[in-house]
Amino acid sequence: MTTYSLVADVGGTNTRVALAIGTDLLPDSIIKHRNTDYDGLPQLLAAYLQGQHSPNCKRAAVAIAGPVKDGAGRLTNLNWEIDKTTLADVSGAKRGAVLNDLQAQGHALGHIADTDLSTLKLGEDENPNAAMLVIGVGTGFNCAPVFQTAKGRFVPPSEAGHLTFAARGDEQLALSQFLEQKLGHVAVEDVLSGRGLERCYAWASSEAGDAKTATTAEVFAAAAAEDPVAVRAIGAFVTALGNVTGDLALTLLPFGGIYLVGGMSRAVAPWFERCGFDTALTDKGRFGDFLNAFSVRLVEDDYAALSGCAHFLARSDNQ
Repeated sequence: MTTYSLVADVGGTNTRVALAIGTDLLPDSIIKHRNTDYDGLPQLLAAYLQGQHSPNCKRAAVAIAGPVKDGAGRLTNLNWEIDKTTLADVSGAKRGAVLNDLQAQGHALGHIADTDLSTLKLGEDENPNAAMLVIGVGTGFNCAPVFQTAKGRFVPPSEAGHLTFAARGDEQLALSQFLEQKLGHVAVEDVLSGRGLERCYAWASSEAGDAKTATTAEVFAAAAAEDPVAVRAIGAFVTALGNVTGDLALTLLPFGGIYLVGGMSRAVAPWFERCGFDTALTDKGRFGDFLNAFSVRLVEDDYAALSGCAHFLARSDNQ
């Protein structure tokens, strides 16, 4: 009997689930579920497996958008919890694993097709064997460093989205002060996320003497029509992303490359050149030129986290 791995990528809005044989995802098994249709992740996974005719799963791994500790995690933007024991029980697998979603993305690096990678900045000192950095911008914000060790790949978790947002320049300072009045503590994720772009728009509208709000989709549509408030909002977002990316790069020294993932990363990437992403990335005083060492690539594979889960399970079997 064929044995499978059950893998899932659990976001704040949708969950993608698939079956894998070894490290190979089965394309016909990939299904995206709306989280609001289920009471929790165990119910969602049970429904998926029933729809797949209850396959024989030897292993299971889920990547969640939230902190993970000791094999258990809770989503940051959804009141769902999961642990490895519950995952094994639901799937019938002998072993379950719970990862942060950026960890799963880190395990996918090196296994993403070239057609799903866009080079935004080619580093002057790229070393494919060195540390890499994954930065995720979507419903939330987070990052994960990726280290190559003698015992294999090591991808530690983090919760970088909840670092204090460090404003740089008059525009970002005004944005930060605007948000501080509304939120108190201003975290990186409060600016760099889907909701963050909406907040950037509210700030830009206020600066223009208005008090309008807009959804993320409305901001992009307005910017495409050259609405100055929407363009300014996207500019503030892109500049903030460049600054934060530069800070994380100096912290982790990813000579193996920086990889941007997530829906918001893909949505704002076409605005990088116009809005000065590279200038903001390298705006680090006497270490500005040093930032040119690191390549920046955009990941356009929606299923990279699923692939990362499968590769994580396969590597764990071999250790």
